[in-house]
Parts: sequence; structure tokens; C-alpha cells
Amino acid sequence: MASVHESLYFNPMMTNGVVHANVFGIKDWVTPYKISVLALLYEMTASKITLPERRRLNKLILPLQQGPDLTLGQFLQTVEECCPQTAYAVKLRLHEMADGELKDMEYFFSTLPTPFTAFDSEAYKTSVVGLFMRHMLLAYNKLSFSQVYKLYKSLQHYYHSHYAKPTDGQAGLPALVADDSEMDLTSTEDTVGDRIDKEELDTPLHESELNDNAPSRGPLSQKQAEYFLARQAYLLKNDENKALKPAALQEELNNMLKFNPDFAEAHYLNYLNSMRVQDIFLSAHSLLHYFDRLILSGSEGKSNGDEGYGRSLRYAALNLASLHCRFGHYQQADLALQEAIRIAQESNDHVCLQHCLSWLYTLEQMKGSDSTVLTEDSVKMAAHFCLPYLASLGIQSLVQQGATQGKTAHKLMDALKDTDILHWKHSLSELIEISLAQTTSIWRMYGKSTMALQQAQLLLNMSSLEPVNFGVQQNNTEAFTVALCHLAELHAEQGLYSAVSEILQHLKEQFPPHSQHAKLWMLCDLKIQFERHMNEGKYLLAEPLVTAISALNKTEGLYRKAQVLKALNRSTEAYNILQRLQVHCEKTKCTEMIIRVMLSTAELHWESSGFSTALPLLLQALALARQHHLQSLASETILHLAFTQLMLGVPEQALSVLHEAIEPVLAHGAIMDKGRALLLTARCQIAAAGFKLNDLRSAVFGVDTLNEAAAYFSKLNCKERLRDVYYLQAQLHRSLGQTSQSNKSAMLFRLLDQELQSPAPPVSMRL
Repeated sequence: MASVHESLYFNPMMTNGVVHANVFGIKDWVTPYKISVLALLYEMTASKITLPERRRLNKLILPLQQGPDLTLGQFLQTVEECCPQTAYAVKLRLHEMADGELKDMEYFFSTLPTPFTAFDSEAYKTSVVGLFMRHMLLAYNKLSFSQVYKLYKSLQHYYHSHYAKPTDGQAGLPALVADDSEMDLTSTEDTVGDRIDKEELDTPLHESELNDNAPSRGPLSQKQAEYFLARQAYLLKNDENKALKPAALQEELNNMLKFNPDFAEAHYLNYLNSMRVQDIFLSAHSLLHYFDRLILSGSEGKSNGDEGYGRSLRYAALNLASLHCRFGHYQQADLALQEAIRIAQESNDHVCLQHCLSWLYTLEQMKGSDSTVLTEDSVKMAAHFCLPYLASLGIQSLVQQGATQGKTAHKLMDALKDTDILHWKHSLSELIEISLAQTTSIWRMYGKSTMALQQAQLLLNMSSLEPVNFGVQQNNTEAFTVALCHLAELHAEQGLYSAVSEILQHLKEQFPPHSQHAKLWMLCDLKIQFERHMNEGKYLLAEPLVTAISALNKTEGLYRKAQVLKALNRSTEAYNILQRLQVHCEKTKCTEMIIRVMLSTAELHWESSGFSTALPLLLQALALARQHHLQSLASETILHLAFTQLMLGVPEQALSVLHEAIEPVLAHGAIMDKGRALLLTARCQIAAAGFKLNDLRSAVFGVDTLNEAAAYFSKLNCKERLRDVYYLQAQLHRSLGQTSQSNKSAMLFRLLDQELQSPAPPVSMRL
């Protein structure tokens, strides 16, 4: 639900996105940097350039015109990356003017193509290049002689500072700013009265915002402020890594607000930036300042009267509620939400009320309450008021609740299919991504790893329907994070740890630790490391990971702690933790964890040879898994039942039960589950045959099954399980009279036993 209010997220850029004229009290200036851009445009129209180079330069025109002023070195480097030949020509053109005389700069402006007559070039009057040239020519023609001379001296300093020593450049930069502060290049008379104060000057920015390496200094012009805010807000939504770093963006916004504290849109971007680093105080502070400035500026009231004022108030309360929801402050969120509902009801704003209802059922879900009725009402009302975005989100929420409540897969998939039709009809690409990620999660929950893998790949290979600018890829949403985490876990289950490392590395690069969705891949990474250490028998390495997992998810942390304690033979402590965890999960209705806790408790009963005591628990877990259609957990429960029956002395019954689970395990299960299932099958066959030579067929089949199980365990480097396999192989080969194979298996068992330096657990204690 974090993405319910997309229109609110970009409110300053969409409903109030135009920065008012002269918002900083700054005019556009003819600067040496803009003369450099003009030289670039002139060379583009006058010289022959290859088509790929022209395309790259065309993409560069708008950022160069609208962005902050660059130093000459940054400007030439940017152009050279697109077209080295043009960069060299621009450098020569600037060299002719800077090392020549004033008449050389005059000659350059006189030779520019006239936008009103250049019909066959990019400089036509209605083109981007033509408009920029017209603006520059008009501004230049209004200058007096003294102003032209000062502009020429500024151009010389701008050019020579690039080739001067660093100390010279640092010493000369303030002189340039001071010199520029004395002339008003847009006025027609060079009078003292028409000059503006030094604080109001549009000082050229000598840090490239194009490169996003460092923030700029000094006030921004109107166009530069618009460009900077629009671009940073867009990048924060679509590709956070390409936006300025949180500290750099904060410094830039502070610098912007220093010159204009009432700039509402800057406060909103400050709010978004604070949310990146989970700063609750500064984010709430900036959000309140944004709506205060929005109301005080009267920008909405002027166009909509009192309605604009009330609209700002209710959406301010709604945004504040969503902020508290995100940080888990449910009581404050509820109060803010009630305030937003009250104001929206007084204004009869049905759209705002629908947003409030969406957050209301989301808040109830976060509290752990049943919000099905609220969600259904929200879907009906959203459909009535023709709000497809909110209606689809409500249906997706109902699907999620249905999955946890045990609804059948075909009903859930039919509901998602209907919403997908709505998404494609209205081009709601964000909801399409959420739908695919949700489908992936549902298939994994049901134990269909192949279908989950297919849906994850479909999402990762889907092209975005939204127009993506600035060369970004829209793949930093929560849906992509969930899909990549599922992909990593699926590869880990198959023992493909090199692929897992690549996926996690991509997640770390795409979602830095301070980002909103970083906790998802952090938890995924820790769980994969934990399972790998447990499979390899490195319990002491797995134990420190429990603390890290608990910090991200207390329930998962408790379950992992019980697993480690059980592996270290600290059964009493493990049992107490499992009992506490089961009570907690029954309150929160976490069915999957309840079943896993029951299976772990049954394994503890095995250690004390309480196989008959474990049976009721396993039957209860199996009924729960089948009720909620959790095939993976149902198959694992059947394996536990078969093992219990084997230990109770009924291997034939265990084999018949195993036949029900072996197919889904081999089709969709993890490698560890496959190996355990095959090992258990071989043990049941050996026990049923009784090591008699007259049942040769079962014995030979048992050998093949053990070989396949050994291959699975070898892939996971699970040496303790391999030791069990070699022990059974040695026994089986000896019963068949195959002395050489028996000796080979016995030797492998002995080598592993010496390497592990720990006694093998009794055969009755482990599946």
C-alpha cells in the first residue's frame, strides 16, 4: 500500500509543479557557460555529424540548457563522451573568442543562424535549439557596450580558469563572481539603480548536477530549480541510485531553502529524501512545512477558492497518516486518518475519502486485525467512483488475505487475472508489477517453485509502460525486490550459490542499505546464509546470524534460534522457544510458521524416542497444510509421518505414505528435501526387504536411490547426510555380497567420520 497515493507522492510536480516566476527573485543571465552551449549548438548545425553521435547530442541539449552551469572542463567532458569531434570544434571556437579580441565574440554572435529563416536546420524558431538561440540573441542585443565588455572578460576568465593551475582557479573564481555581480545583462541601461543585490545573483554553478557527484553552490534560477526538483523527484521514484546521495541532496535543498524558505516544493523533496534514510523527525517536519507553505502561498486557493485551501488540509492529514503507518506509529496514524476523513466528509470529497478508506484497511492489516469487510467496501466504492487504481489495490489486498486464509489457488488466480485486464486497459504498469510479484509469492507459498520461477522471470523481463527519462530503468520498486529475493531463494534451494551471489550483489547495488526496500534482501541474504551453514553442519557459524535475523523479523529469528539449539542438542531450550513461538503465531494467524513449529516439535519428540507422541502433532500439521493448500509443507509433513512410521516398525505403511509425497518433492522441492525423501525411501525399502537376498529387486532399487540421494547431498556439501548415505550403502552392498562396493562405501564413511570429528546421531533421531 506504500504506492497507493502515487498522485500524492508527486503532488508538487503534478498538481502544483510549476515554480512561480522569479520565485527566487532571480533573472536569467547571459553567462559564459551559456555561450559555450550556444557554440555547441552552432557546431551541431554547421558541421557534419554521424547519426548516432547526433542522437546522443540531441539527448544532451535539454539537460545542458536547463541544468546548472558547468565548468568548462565538465562541459567539454560531457560533450566529448557523445561526440569527440564536436567537443574539439567547440573548444576551438571558444579559444578563438577567449584568446582573440572583443570583435571575435561579436563576430560569433553575428554568424549565428537566424531562427526565423533557418527552415532546414535545428535552429528553426519553434525548435528547442531555435528558442534558445532567440533567447540568447535577444538578451545579447539588449546589452550596452560596457556590459558586452564585462561579458567578454567573464568569458575569458571562464575559458582560462580551465587551463590554469588549481590554485589559480580557486583564487580567480571569487573575482569572477564579484565581477559578474556588478552588471545586469538583461537591462538596457548600465545604471546603479537597476543593479540587483549580490545575494540575488544567479551565480553560475561550478558543480555538475548532471554527474550527480556533488551538490551545487549559490542560488538557482527559476528554470534550474524546476529542472533540479523535477529530476530528483523522478529519480527517487524510478532509479534512486542515480539521484543525489541523501546527504548531498539534503545539503542542496538546505542551500535552496536558505534563499527562499517558503519554497513549498523544496520542502516536499526534503520530505522524500528524509524518508530514504528513515528519518521520522525530519520527514514529518518537512511534510508539515510543505503543506504550510502551500496554503500560505495561496497557489491552490487562487485557482480553486476555499476548495483549494481545504484540499491541501485534508491531503496533508492523509500524508501524515501514511507517514506514521510506514514507521509503525499506529495510534498517531489513526488520529491523522480520522482527521483527514472528517475534513473530506465536510468537503464532500469522495476521492479523498476513498484514499482514506484504503489506508484504513491497510492500517487494520498492520495491526493484525481482520480487514476483509473494510477492503470489500473499499473495492465497491472505488469501482463506483471510477477509481481503477484503488479498486485494483483493494482486490490485490483481498487476494493476499485470501491466500493466508486458505482460499483455493484457482479463485485467487481468477481474481488476479481480472485485475490484470484492468491494469493493461488503463496502463497501470506499477500495479502490473505488483500483481506479478504477488503471483510469484502465492505460487511459492503453495510450493510450486516452477510456476514461481516463471512469474519472477516474467516480471524481470517486462518492459515498463511508463515513459522513462534520463536513461533510468524502472526496476527499483518493491515488486522487483520481492521477485529478485524469490529468485535468490529458489536458486539457493537448488544449490546454485554462485547465481545467488550475483543476484544478491545486484540487489545490494540497486537497493543500498539506507533505501526503503533494503530490509527485504537483507533478510533474504541472512536466511540463505543460515540454511547453508545448517546444511553443512556449521552450527556455530549459523548461531550469530540468528541475532541479525531477529532484528529484521522476530518470528523468523525465534524459529531459527530453536533450530540451532536443537542442532546443538539443547532440546529443553529449543522446546520452550517453540512453544512460545506457536502461541504467538496462533494469535497472528501465521499458518506456515505454525506448521513449521509443529514439525520441529515432532523432531524434538523423536530425540526422546517419543514417536507415538509425535504422531498427533504431525497429523494436525498435515490437516492444516491441506486446509490451506500448502503443498510444500504438506509434502514435508508426509515425510515426517513416513519416518515416524518407519521408526514404529511399519516400513510398508511408510512406503505407501511416501508415494503420495515423492512426486511433488522431486518436481518442486529443494535439493535438501529431494535428498531426504530419497534417503528415507531407500531406508524404508531396505527395512521392508529385511536385507534378504531373495528380494533382490528392492535391494537394487535401494542402491540406485541412495546414489541419487548422495548426488543431491554432495551438491549442498551436506557431509553429515552423506555419512548416513555411505553407511547404508555399505550395509546394502554387504547384504548383496558386493564386497568391493561395500568396502568403498565403508572407506568413504570412515573418511567423512574422521573429518567431521563428531559422533553420528542415532538413526532414530533424524529424518
